[in-house]
Amino acid sequence: MATPFASSADRGERTETFEVLADGVYALTAEGDPNVGAVEGENFLVCFDARATPLLADRWLTRLRERTAKPVRYLVLSHFHANRTLGANAFGAETVLAHTETRRLVAERGEQDRASEFGRTPRLFEGHATIPGLTWPTVTFTDRVTIELGGDRGVVELAWLGRGHTSGDVVAWLPRQRVLFAGDLVETRAAVHTGDGYHQDWLRTLDRVAGLGAEVLVGGRGEVARGRDQVDGAIQHTRDFLTTLLGCVTAAQRSGGTLEEAFRAADNSLTPTFGRMPLYNHVLPFDVTRAWDELAGEEHPEIWTPERDHEVWRRLRG
Repeated sequence: MATPFASSADRGERTETFEVLADGVYALTAEGDPNVGAVEGENFLVCFDARATPLLADRWLTRLRERTAKPVRYLVLSHFHANRTLGANAFGAETVLAHTETRRLVAERGEQDRASEFGRTPRLFEGHATIPGLTWPTVTFTDRVTIELGGDRGVVELAWLGRGHTSGDVVAWLPRQRVLFAGDLVETRAAVHTGDGYHQDWLRTLDRVAGLGAEVLVGGRGEVARGRDQVDGAIQHTRDFLTTLLGCVTAAQRSGGTLEEAFRAADNSLTPTFGRMPLYNHVLPFDVTRAWDELAGEEHPEIWTPERDHEVWRRLRG
């Protein structure tokens, strides 16, 4: 019997948990679904990531409004993926901030990504009819942007630390509170999606993430890491996934093996640690394919389309 495609058969609801990370710093986690966050300024909000639809974004904002009625001045997009961006219309943000690479990737492959992600995980696109179109950043940057929060609240530092999950991932760092929103550069007890990634650069980027010295970390998926031990553990968890994946694919290529053999080796090596974690069965065919291409000399990820998704799935999971 063929394995159901990606997460297309996953229709179960997830419990959403509103998390208070520090005074005026919040996150919403959802048992392995994409995490989002918000930071209170003196008279405005900075929100981090938008969810996949305005309907789902409204649910997050309803929870947030139980704490604060301040308007959203800034919406930060950690990267270009549809499940992080397409709910942006609900926020009414004055400014939508992202890396320059994120804007380029929206233009280059935003429509294909939207179709691909909807096919892979339809549950995340509840209320998809409310999506008005692609989300376009209104302000982009290449290195760092600092947002003054006002009063004694400190700042939010938006930073590009290097290529990783995509070429345009940014983090939101609160040095006063020692809180980091890392996006999908780091996952906590969840599998790591690398289909649009730069695996070798990603490992170096994780060194820079660790160098911030966060004491609370919100990854792209999974629970909040609290305390240095948990933060370091989440970063190491992501590093272990990447190094194991790269090691298996490298070995297969050097021995003259096939993509299928690389997939089986990676699955055998990763399953004991990651096999029961959210998204593992979903992401691995796409991860191995991208790692294979990268190690074969293709610097940039090929655009994922529904047709390519199903072709890869049939080849490696079918």
